[in-house]
Amino acid sequence: MDDDLVFKALADPVRRLLLDALFERDGRPLGELEQVINEHVEMTRFGVAKHLRILEAANLVTPVKRGRQKLHFLNPVPIQQIHERWIGKYTGRAEIAAGLLHLKRQLEEEDPS
Repeated sequence: MDDDLVFKALADPVRRLLLDALFERDGRPLGELEQVINEHVEMTRFGVAKHLRILEAANLVTPVKRGRQKLHFLNPVPIQQIHERWIGKYTGRAEIAAGLLHLKRQLEEEDPS
Protein backbone atom coordinates (compact mmCIF):
# COMPACT_ATOMS: atom_id res chain seq x y z
CA MET A 1 0.00 0.00 0.00
CA ASP A 2 1.21 3.49 -0.83
CA ASP A 3 0.29 5.69 2.15
CA ASP A 4 0.98 8.85 0.13
CA LEU A 5 -1.63 7.93 -2.50
CA VAL A 6 -4.21 7.20 0.19
CA PHE A 7 -3.53 10.43 2.08
CA LYS A 8 -3.62 12.41 -1.19
CA ALA A 9 -6.92 10.79 -2.13
CA LEU A 10 -8.45 11.48 1.28
CA ALA A 11 -7.22 15.09 1.33
CA ASP A 12 -9.79 16.30 -1.19
CA PRO A 13 -13.36 17.05 -0.01
CA VAL A 14 -14.92 15.90 -3.30
CA ARG A 15 -13.20 12.54 -3.04
CA ARG A 16 -14.37 12.21 0.56
CA LEU A 17 -17.93 12.91 -0.65
CA LEU A 18 -17.53 10.13 -3.22
CA LEU A 19 -16.33 7.72 -0.53
CA ASP A 20 -19.24 8.72 1.72
CA ALA A 21 -21.69 8.11 -1.13
CA LEU A 22 -20.23 4.66 -1.74
CA PHE A 23 -20.31 3.94 1.99
CA GLU A 24 -24.03 4.78 2.00
CA ARG A 25 -24.72 2.57 -1.01
CA ASP A 26 -22.02 0.62 -2.77
CA GLY A 27 -21.90 -0.21 -6.46
CA ARG A 28 -22.88 3.11 -8.01
CA PRO A 29 -22.35 4.11 -11.65
CA LEU A 30 -20.58 7.34 -12.63
CA GLY A 31 -23.81 9.17 -13.50
CA GLU A 32 -25.26 8.56 -10.06
CA LEU A 33 -22.04 9.65 -8.35
CA GLU A 34 -22.05 12.79 -10.50
CA GLN A 35 -25.53 13.61 -9.18
CA VAL A 36 -24.40 13.13 -5.58
CA ILE A 37 -21.43 15.47 -6.07
CA ASN A 38 -23.55 18.08 -7.84
CA GLU A 39 -25.76 18.30 -4.75
CA HIS A 40 -22.74 19.86 -3.01
CA VAL A 41 -20.56 21.43 -5.73
CA GLU A 42 -20.95 21.96 -9.45
CA MET A 43 -18.79 19.51 -11.35
CA THR A 44 -18.80 17.89 -14.77
CA ARG A 45 -18.92 14.16 -15.38
CA PHE A 46 -15.29 14.41 -16.52
CA GLY A 47 -14.32 16.02 -13.20
CA VAL A 48 -16.05 13.31 -11.17
CA ALA A 49 -14.38 10.62 -13.31
CA LYS A 50 -10.99 12.21 -12.66
CA HIS A 51 -11.59 12.08 -8.89
CA LEU A 52 -12.67 8.44 -9.19
CA ARG A 53 -9.42 7.60 -11.03
CA ILE A 54 -7.43 9.06 -8.13
CA LEU A 55 -9.46 6.98 -5.67
CA GLU A 56 -8.88 3.90 -7.85
CA ALA A 57 -5.12 4.57 -7.94
CA ALA A 58 -5.15 4.67 -4.14
CA ASN A 59 -7.13 1.39 -4.14
CA LEU A 60 -9.99 3.05 -2.25
CA VAL A 61 -12.49 2.42 -5.05
CA THR A 62 -12.78 -0.71 -7.16
CA PRO A 63 -14.54 -0.46 -10.51
CA VAL A 64 -16.46 -3.48 -11.80
CA LYS A 65 -17.89 -3.74 -15.29
CA ARG A 66 -21.46 -5.09 -15.40
CA GLY A 67 -22.82 -5.13 -18.89
CA ARG A 68 -22.50 -1.60 -20.24
CA GLN A 69 -22.16 -0.06 -16.82
CA LYS A 70 -19.04 0.46 -14.75
CA LEU A 71 -19.98 0.27 -11.08
CA HIS A 72 -17.79 1.67 -8.31
CA PHE A 73 -17.33 -0.10 -4.99
CA LEU A 74 -15.73 1.16 -1.80
CA ASN A 75 -12.60 -0.66 -0.64
CA PRO A 76 -12.17 0.21 3.07
CA VAL A 77 -8.98 -1.85 3.51
CA PRO A 78 -6.49 0.99 2.82
CA ILE A 79 -8.30 3.22 5.32
CA GLN A 80 -8.12 0.47 7.94
CA GLN A 81 -4.41 0.05 7.21
CA ILE A 82 -3.89 3.80 7.68
CA HIS A 83 -5.83 3.60 10.93
CA GLU A 84 -3.73 0.72 12.24
CA ARG A 85 -0.45 2.30 11.13
CA TRP A 86 -1.01 5.96 12.01
CA ILE A 87 -4.05 6.43 14.23
CA GLY A 88 -4.38 3.32 16.36
CA LYS A 89 -0.96 3.49 17.93
CA TYR A 90 -1.49 7.12 18.94
CA THR A 91 -4.98 6.46 20.27
CA GLY A 92 -3.57 4.08 22.87
CA ARG A 93 -1.16 6.73 24.07
CA ALA A 94 -3.93 9.33 24.10
CA GLU A 95 -5.93 7.13 26.49
CA ILE A 96 -2.89 6.85 28.80
CA ALA A 97 -2.34 10.61 28.63
CA ALA A 98 -6.02 11.25 29.40
CA GLY A 99 -5.79 8.94 32.41
CA LEU A 100 -2.69 10.73 33.69
CA LEU A 101 -4.39 14.12 33.28
CA HIS A 102 -7.41 12.84 35.19
CA LEU A 103 -5.15 11.58 38.00
CA LYS A 104 -3.29 14.91 38.07
CA ARG A 105 -6.56 16.84 38.44
CA GLN A 106 -7.72 14.56 41.24
CA LEU A 107 -4.44 14.97 43.11
CA GLU A 108 -4.50 18.75 42.72
CA GLU A 109 -8.07 18.91 44.07
CA GLU A 110 -7.26 16.88 47.22
CA ASP A 111 -6.73 18.79 50.44
CA PRO A 112 -3.18 18.10 51.74
CA SER A 113 -4.28 18.21 55.43
